[in-house]
Amino acid sequence: MEPSALSPMAKIWHVVAIIPQGKVCSYGKVADLAGLPGRARYVSKALKMAPDTLQLPWHRVINSQGKISFAPNSEPFIEQMQKLRSEDIEVNCGKIKLSNYEWRPNLATLVFELPF
Repeated sequence: MEPSALSPMAKIWHVVAIIPQGKVCSYGKVADLAGLPGRARYVSKALKMAPDTLQLPWHRVINSQGKISFAPNSEPFIEQMQKLRSEDIEVNCGKIKLSNYEWRPNLATLVFELPF
């Protein structure tokens, strides 16, 4: 399928799939990179609906304040925190220091890996 013909949800899955290990990205930035500005909540919905077979690194997506969005100490919160820590991302009370871990795609990534 031609990348420009991808559904909005597939574009989000594509962006999430290329977030590098050891980096995080906000819901809003994922939406922007997928060509869906202002659709941060849609990113959350797309991640919930993603087939397990995609094996997306969903845990690398956090909110714009650098926090895990799940309720503190809930099962998903703990799982996300553990997955991030396994990638050597420091998580303190559910917060990640964006200045250290935020994914900033370079020009080559923007041109060649996000062709939509």
